[in-house]
Amino acid sequence: MTGHYHCKSLILLISVLIVSCSKELGQNPIPAAMETSTVRPSDSILRKVLSDEDNFIGPEHTGKQEVGEEMKVMKSNPKKIYAHYMPWFQSKDYDSFWGKHWTMANRDPDNIDSNGKREIASFYYPEIGPYSSMDPDLQEYHFLLMKLSGIDGVIFDWYGSRDMFDYGTMKSSTETFMWRLEDLGLDFSIMYEDRTAFQAVEMGMATDVIAAAQEDFLYVKHTYLDSPRYMHWDGKPLIFVFGPHYIQQPSQWDQIFTVFENGEKPNYISLWSTSDRWVGNSASGEFAWIDKTHLDAHGHYYWHMDQTQKLTVGSIYPGFESFYGSGGWGTAHDWSIYPNNGLIFFETLDYTHQQTSDFIQIATWNDFGEGTVIEPTKEFGFTYLEMLQDYTGVPYDTSDLQLALDLYHLRKELALTTNTFKVQNNGKSRSPQRYLDRAYFYIKKGRLTRARLLLWAVERFY
Repeated sequence: MTGHYHCKSLILLISVLIVSCSKELGQNPIPAAMETSTVRPSDSILRKVLSDEDNFIGPEHTGKQEVGEEMKVMKSNPKKIYAHYMPWFQSKDYDSFWGKHWTMANRDPDNIDSNGKREIASFYYPEIGPYSSMDPDLQEYHFLLMKLSGIDGVIFDWYGSRDMFDYGTMKSSTETFMWRLEDLGLDFSIMYEDRTAFQAVEMGMATDVIAAAQEDFLYVKHTYLDSPRYMHWDGKPLIFVFGPHYIQQPSQWDQIFTVFENGEKPNYISLWSTSDRWVGNSASGEFAWIDKTHLDAHGHYYWHMDQTQKLTVGSIYPGFESFYGSGGWGTAHDWSIYPNNGLIFFETLDYTHQQTSDFIQIATWNDFGEGTVIEPTKEFGFTYLEMLQDYTGVPYDTSDLQLALDLYHLRKELALTTNTFKVQNNGKSRSPQRYLDRAYFYIKKGRLTRARLLLWAVERFY
């Protein structure tokens, strides 16, 4: 498997360089997979596709379907890969306002440039434009892309159980994802930000940091751990903490975890170089992240973890370009690791492949503020997901990723349409969203050709 991966990766790396150079020249290269995809059939066939689907369509689209059989994906590489995910975005079209992670202190997404791009707080621009984390169409799009890339689940950045700042919105957003995760068969966990315990005390919402953290973990226990898709390792649920940066006494963590009864205590994983000093016996392991010394820090991490024999979580990332200084949020992260036309992601993926890790965390799926984004962007398209497809060994390619993107665009383009396609089956007519629900169903089932036909038919007749 190793030789196969390196051979294919070399070919993909060359492709990345070619595509990057083409983009720099202002061209828009068509992926080879799209050039060889099925030619669109005649209108009569596309009409028949819609008519046939009417026999399977139930009640009108509500934005949330019943959870069904998960999407089964074959991977030739058994290594588990999880995407660190930010559920903190709001958009004016969905939430009636632009959230601060698109605006920071000085950006206004209502300003649109000559290329149709909104002014957002990032050096990178989402392929679909700035979005809302609450949007079910967005969740469908992101998670289909993950499945088609061989990603096994998500680790949500999580700021506690209280409604302060935008934390309550983030918590609610995280919970709107759960049914889709269960429907597609993606696992999930939470990455606790321990600063929230101190902030809760400062704002008078808790008596002390221990009580505040205990309240948060009780919420996790009763809200998330019962999900059939919650991540487990060695028979126990996994909880991550980004740090700890504030609760840094092992005795404090021992006390916090008393909220879990005997035998219930989860595997607790902290940031690299923290478990021995600040967490103690409560730590099951550590996860690698991003540092300005790049792979030097990763080399030290793997050396250290080899000594501890604890749970080891590798990290891969596309680079690091913080927008905080430009966005008026300060210069705490005034260093950068530039993506180098996609080579940094290839480098970290290849390096991690050669190390001993229990699983891999992508840092990140969509932190636009720090420039650690692998979701499709105007700058890189599907490049990072194509690399993942190669690494994970899924039976999909660029054209299948495009299918998820096409589904999202049709969802949005036809969201308010009053047009209906008249079919010959009992004189019924259907809104386009119901046919798009069927396309989602076919993608889940691995019937991508049928899904593509259905999307073509909807695009043609609505």
